[in-house]
Amino acid sequence: MKKNKNSKDWLIKQRKDTFFVKAKSEGYRSRSAFKLIEMNNKFNFLRKNSSILDLGSSPGGWSQVVSKKIKASKILAVDIKPMETLKNVTFINGNFQESFIEKKIFSFFNHKADLVLSDMAANTTGNKELDSYRTGELCINAMNLAIKILNKQGAFVSKLFMGSIFDEINGKAKNHFKNVVKYKPISSKKESKEIYIFCKGVLKI
Repeated sequence: MKKNKNSKDWLIKQRKDTFFVKAKSEGYRSRSAFKLIEMNNKFNFLRKNSSILDLGSSPGGWSQVVSKKIKASKILAVDIKPMETLKNVTFINGNFQESFIEKKIFSFFNHKADLVLSDMAANTTGNKELDSYRTGELCINAMNLAIKILNKQGAFVSKLFMGSIFDEINGKAKNHFKNVVKYKPISSKKESKEIYIFCKGVLKI
């Protein structure tokens, strides 16, 4: 009975969620699409003819925004979860942290990309500090890949949660990018500790 009650409560909250309703009405696969739209309005990183990598892409909300908003030259989405086909988007079903998947990514872009996006979050355990740390590790690993594959003017946008690993992420970003900005979109839930980090201009060290 408890599980059914929790499911019912979740549905009620979703139906009251403005961005959930808006995503449904506008045909987006997830409410997170509006986070990307809002951040792009602020930082202007979705540009015509760009080569874009979307890590942790499923169900495809961010790749959908990229495909709709701009005429990108290459869009690659990667996730361990399956994702339904999207127009103009190539999908790799696998873990970007595994060497053979990374090789596929580099081969797709010919070792050069303009933008790396990551809206990844670790599966929740109920321990908020642990969940924050594990999501932070995903951010760091995504950043490591971004540093290697981005061109000098490239940009990296990633989710992270405020917590014990935040200073490590922030320090690493400032060591490897010219510009680093932390931002919480209006479309992020107020109670969520999630923020996003926008990094631009790779410093090759």
